[in-house]
Amino acid sequence: MADLSSFPITARWPAKNPDIIQLYSLPTPNGVKVSIALEELGLAYEAHRISFDTNEQKSPEFLSLNPNGRIPAIIDPNGPDGKPIGLFESGAILIYLAEKTGKLLPADAARRYETLCWVMFQMGGIGPMFGQFGHFFKFAADKVANNPYPVQRYRDEAKRLLGVLEARLEGRQWLMGEEYTIADIATYPWAEGARKFYGGAEVLDYKSFPNVMDWVDRGLARPAAQKGMEIPRKE
Repeated sequence: MADLSSFPITARWPAKNPDIIQLYSLPTPNGVKVSIALEELGLAYEAHRISFDTNEQKSPEFLSLNPNGRIPAIIDPNGPDGKPIGLFESGAILIYLAEKTGKLLPADAARRYETLCWVMFQMGGIGPMFGQFGHFFKFAADKVANNPYPVQRYRDEAKRLLGVLEARLEGRQWLMGEEYTIADIATYPWAEGARKFYGGAEVLDYKSFPNVMDWVDRGLARPAAQKGMEIPRKE
């Protein structure tokens, strides 16, 4: 049985089975990337729900694994050289899981790097810009009621990014064509989050991006996504 005692986070969220991957997360657009990937890859894992309501992501135990205080994070008891490893940042975790299993990332070097370009596009563009749009449009609407600039700025940038995706998906089933990859898993939960969770379908004019909408629906129809989108579940 793996010894995870060197990870302080396990004192607060004990592992029932320390021999499998420990996931610390919440069903947000960032969080579900990893749960969807774990489901797609068929990797055994144990999910621990990190509550934003009580700021558990800022607790000393969670910060010991991710100093940035953001979900998701994982501990893999069977890391490189068979030693446990703790990881944070959803993009880094996706790359790690893909390389660990040899799946969801093309073996061909050129296509691998092209896939990683689209992962970074999500990390540097889609995630931050959609998140800021959602913050001002849904959660801080009262604070900017007399200043339309924040919503307009992030709405326009979100729409621009949707346009990039729309063009990329023309004639393609997935971002890399016929091959479903971590680039898709990284990105479509954010497109769905802006559409449903933030309630931005109308203001972001989703009907003008049919390729994106069809791609999101294809992703969400996958059994692994249907399960992963709900993990970690409420106890």
